[in-house]
Amino acid sequence: MIPALTLVIGIAAAGSAQAQSAAAEGQKIAFDRGKGNCLTCHVIKGGDLPGTIGPPLADIKSKYPDRNDLVAIVTDETKRNPLTVMPPFGRNRILTEQEINAVVDFLQTL
Repeated sequence: MIPALTLVIGIAAAGSAQAQSAAAEGQKIAFDRGKGNCLTCHVIKGGDLPGTIGPPLADIKSKYPDRNDLVAIVTDETKRNPLTVMPPFGRNRILTEQEINAVVDFLQTL
């Protein structure tokens, strides 16, 4: 029988590994010029040839402590700000819900 504490630690470690994997996938999508293409408009640590149309993406978790707010922005910022130039990645099916969640996982590491 596995002691409860060992089981909890094992589950937490697996969850952490999944979060790191999702964040790594999100970074790949965000930096992909044919997919997320976030670097076209934003400065992101580790990204090459960033644009300056949008704000630098840093300290995201402190700026958006509610993950759902960030998901909503990436999905369709026009709902919150009709004058935005940010593409509605979810509404226009540029990214899937899973891809948006991976990008948000990555953004929350910045």
